[in-house]
Amino acid sequence: MKKLVISGFSALLIASCSSENKEQTNNNQNNTEQESKRYDDALADKLSVFEPLEPKDTLNPALVKLGHHLYFDNQLSRKQTMSCNTCHNLSTFGVDNNPTSKGEEGKFGDRNSPTVLNAAIHSAQFWDGRAATVEEQAGMPILNPIEMNIPNEKFLIDRLKKSETYKKLFKEAFPNDKDPITYNNLKKAIGTFERKLITPSRFDDYLKGNKNALSVEEKKGLLTFITTGCTTCHNGQGIGGQMFQKFAVYGNYWDYTKSTKIDSGRVKITKMPGDKFVFKVPSLRNIEKTYPYFHDGSIKDLKEAVKIMAKAQLNKDLSDEEVTDIVNFLKSLTADIPDEYKKAPEVKL
Repeated sequence: MKKLVISGFSALLIASCSSENKEQTNNNQNNTEQESKRYDDALADKLSVFEPLEPKDTLNPALVKLGHHLYFDNQLSRKQTMSCNTCHNLSTFGVDNNPTSKGEEGKFGDRNSPTVLNAAIHSAQFWDGRAATVEEQAGMPILNPIEMNIPNEKFLIDRLKKSETYKKLFKEAFPNDKDPITYNNLKKAIGTFERKLITPSRFDDYLKGNKNALSVEEKKGLLTFITTGCTTCHNGQGIGGQMFQKFAVYGNYWDYTKSTKIDSGRVKITKMPGDKFVFKVPSLRNIEKTYPYFHDGSIKDLKEAVKIMAKAQLNKDLSDEEVTDIVNFLKSLTADIPDEYKKAPEVKL
């Protein structure tokens, strides 16, 4: 009898605990939902500075296919040892994760190689904006002696014309051209392939109205990102990539980054004194994966980069909590490309 009483009491105790746990879970869920809605309401009139990222499906498939081949082809370097993918690795979000990249002759460039993902939506290319489009940009590293080291356009075109595969691919991409294998067409093809490398993320779903696309922590970070003033420069589809800005506005950038080499920036191209220490504002899409940061790759840690930017550009000292909040939001901008674009096409050239 005693055993039955104890057994019955235990069952009641377990049932009571189970009920309490369920009630606590429901309360936590309700609190989370209420907090999430509060952030949704606070963000409602602040999201117009952004625009959802939309991939383009109208690109010429033959051009994309040709560009895909060229992007991964080592023949685009003089000694045939490196391709576009060497420095802009599509398996690692379009970067090589090095401060600066090593060229064919073992020399390093002066600036960090930015990601090629979503570069097509930027207003200009390179840190100094010296190329207007991805098509124009595509032809420059190939002829740069520090990078891919091709001596001139004719050298490369003569090499590609020996390939039966390229004869076929260029003809398919440029059917109306009498002589389709040209350097200009090469740039068009690589640029078109890069226009396929667009990565909408959960953040874009949120902008389109899906309130469940972001977590409470990410919404909190988004609100902090906006109220801190980050959207002055980081806005639009790319969350950046649309303007040039002095780095730093407050103080010297090298005092924050501890850079050993001082880069005067865009002034080298424009020769205008006002462009000294001016660089293109980078896109923050996939920023979690595209370290190290800044034009010289001087900072590897994203939280440190956020803290530096707040102080250097806005003269604000962020708390550790604010930095963590912003980084939580930035991670919602991470999205990958299809696996088919991450490797070279399986065709012998």
